Parts: sequence; structure tokens; C-alpha cells
Amino acid sequence: MSIFIFLLIVLSIIMSMELIGMEKNEHSLKLENRSRLTVTGVTDTDKFNENSVLLYTCMGELTVKGKDLRVGLLSVETGDMVIEGEINAVIYGDSQVKGPLGFVGRLLK
Repeated sequence: MSIFIFLLIVLSIIMSMELIGMEKNEHSLKLENRSRLTVTGVTDTDKFNENSVLLYTCMGELTVKGKDLRVGLLSVETGDMVIEGEINAVIYGDSQVKGPLGFVGRLLK
């Protein structure tokens, strides 16, 4: 029984840490000359190719479309991402979707 309680405590701490981390993140976009996009508040990336980047921010899904796209910087710790190339569109998706399952979600899946 004590192992079960210990696991519950550990899981609740991890969930709290994930929620606190997401609440701290602010989200912003800075587009320079349609060739360099700086994004803050990135929580995860999903799909990437030279024509589109699908990522998740603390404000929901974000899709970047263009040509010859490449990731110049991605910092999971700070939530910063730089996308370079010919940027043609920046599209927000569902604001309720914050990203693929976090650590706890993957653990319980």
C-alpha cells in the first residue's frame, strides 16, 4: 500500500511541475522580412518538413507554412524556436490543444 501512495505522490508532483511550466510560458511571434520567425512559448513540435512546421505552444496549435523551411533554433528548456526560410503563412489551430501527451500522459497511456 505504501508504494501505491508513493507513486501517487510522485505522479502528482510531476503533473504539478508540468502545469506550472506551462503557466509560466508566454507566447509571442516575431516575423522578420518573411524569412525568420521567432516563436516563444513552444511546448512541443509534431511534424516538420521543408514546406510546413506543426508545433504546439502554450496557446495551442501553430502551423507555419512556406518553402525551404528549416529550424534554426529549438530550446525545449526555454520554449524558444526559430524557423528560417520563405514563410508564407502562420496559422493557429485549436487553442485547447497544448501538445502531444506530456510525461504523465505517455506513462499512463
